[in-house]
Amino acid sequence: MRLTAEGRFRPDLLARLNMWRFRLPALRERREDIEANLIYELARAERELAAQVGFNTDARDLYLRFARDPATLWPGNFRDFGSSIRRLCTLAPRGRITRAMVEEEIEGLREGWQGADADDDYRLLADILGDAAAAIDPFDRAQLSEVVRTCRRSSSLSDAGRQLFSVSRKQRKTTNDADRLRKYLQRFGLEWATLIG
Repeated sequence: MRLTAEGRFRPDLLARLNMWRFRLPALRERREDIEANLIYELARAERELAAQVGFNTDARDLYLRFARDPATLWPGNFRDFGSSIRRLCTLAPRGRITRAMVEEEIEGLREGWQGADADDDYRLLADILGDAAAAIDPFDRAQLSEVVRTCRRSSSLSDAGRQLFSVSRKQRKTTNDADRLRKYLQRFGLEWATLIG
């Protein structure tokens, strides 16, 4: 739809393609499905590798804690998850996935995501700000990109402000979160309408 608004995609073609819309929730929004998907991925790896593979109990507990943790964002959704399980199964000595293997896998995932997140933040801001995004410090880049993502998920400027200032608003006498957010965006020459368009 954004491409159509920019004149880069034909509206009549979009109307034909846009008959149905489906939103498949990200893995991070369905943490209750993670254990079932772990079982599925283990079975699939066993079929493909033609070998029986399983987790040691402590390794499985650690992996599930990590996978379900709200801080684990799974940016690649099921691809990241499935690849992670496949790596563990492929490298498992004598078909047993150990705690040490899981710790190494978690560290590798976090390192990979950290680099991907930084690139995603820059691309997001470059899409909005153009060359000016290069002049934003990495600290501000991470914060501003989170603000942009929250704005795009929100129904209004006030809704976005409530989400972004949910902790600090309890300590303030006035809670005009929309005004706080508007002022923050102005620091970067941005407006609400620019972000959601």
